[in-house]
Amino acid sequence: MTLGLKEHPLRRTVAAEVHSRPFMHLEPSERATHLAMLSGEEGRTADRAHVAELCQRYGAPPPADGAPYHLVDLGPFRLRWERHTEFSTYTFLAREDAPRRDDGKVGRFEHPVVERVPQDWLKGLPGRLLVGVHLELESAAVPEVAVEDLPTLLGIENFAGTEASGGAAWAYMNFSINDDGFGRILVRDRHLRPRQAGRLVQRLFEIETYRTMALLAFPMARQHVGDLSRLGDDLLAVTQSLSEAAGVVDEQALLDRLTAVSAEIENLSAETSYRFGAARAYHALVLKRIDELRESRIEGLQTISEFMDRRLTPAMRTCEAVAERLDSLANRVARTGQLLRTRVDIQLEAQNRDLLRSMDRRAKMQLMLQETVEGLSVAAIAYYAVGLIAYLAKGLKAAGLPVPTDLTAGIAVPIVAGLCWFGVRRVRRIVARRAGERGD
Repeated sequence: MTLGLKEHPLRRTVAAEVHSRPFMHLEPSERATHLAMLSGEEGRTADRAHVAELCQRYGAPPPADGAPYHLVDLGPFRLRWERHTEFSTYTFLAREDAPRRDDGKVGRFEHPVVERVPQDWLKGLPGRLLVGVHLELESAAVPEVAVEDLPTLLGIENFAGTEASGGAAWAYMNFSINDDGFGRILVRDRHLRPRQAGRLVQRLFEIETYRTMALLAFPMARQHVGDLSRLGDDLLAVTQSLSEAAGVVDEQALLDRLTAVSAEIENLSAETSYRFGAARAYHALVLKRIDELRESRIEGLQTISEFMDRRLTPAMRTCEAVAERLDSLANRVARTGQLLRTRVDIQLEAQNRDLLRSMDRRAKMQLMLQETVEGLSVAAIAYYAVGLIAYLAKGLKAAGLPVPTDLTAGIAVPIVAGLCWFGVRRVRRIVARRAGERGD
């Protein structure tokens, strides 16, 4: 009942998100195999289709369209599938004790659940295998493994053991890849409730998965340390050469070198930024899941948090240092480029100032030349005008009028010259005034 209110189209989707990946209910004993396949951000549809194919073989319901999670009982085993941003996890489970050997001992990690999964379907899983772990959740009724036998069982001396869930279980993880290509996790149930057991197993799987995903950035960080040192040296050389640049040619050469350094830094940033950002996010998830274990120490063994602090944290610090160094280089390139542009702008301003001075000198010379031309123009016009007046006086005298031609020409010279000078000046003022009005 919504009281007739208009719902937001995403209301139910957002509300269902917190319940989209429920924890499993596990009873001791449980055996499980967990796989994480890196299929990329574009592999979501192919992963879901592959799970649907497996469900079809066993007559089970497939995952819903767009669903990021599916839990289904296929008979010989149960499947929990989860889709994440760039990978999918497949957890195969069977509710049973570990097999017994002929000598009566418990065959932990022998004949794992994944052997029951159709092999052709496994080989067709989209993506590449990144995490593979076998897990044994055994009840307190199963004979306990002696601490001195744990290295043999887990296949490595350097493993972690912890008392988890407030003392309700003991968990041992080897964080390694054994000869069969899988890691191993042993959980001994002391007094876990079914949902509590499901949360614990899920957190252990997520610790291993997110740890591996976070460490994908570490080889990349080590690979580019040398590149960053070289780029830092190149940038330092460009900065030091700024004070020695003698002119535009040197500055252009420095700009070319700086552009090359900037382009390489941008390429490195584009190549590594996603992976380093993902590593930070995955590392935070690992620390969160470890905190949720509520660990207590098992005497003589390192806890999971201690193991991660000694192994994972330094690698993450290296990735963070490389990312910060890359950002620092990008900022230094920007500052150096700004400094070089400022230097070029100052030189351009000096060139523009010299150009304006040269133009001013040429304008003055043109004005002087114009005034000279004006004087010559007045003389020429006066000369021709006086000549016309002289011809007119001669014509009048020839017509019988008593006109003194020489005297008339002599009197006309200053009058004509003055009128010409006045006329030229007036024309120049009119032209200058009109030019000023157009300039406004």
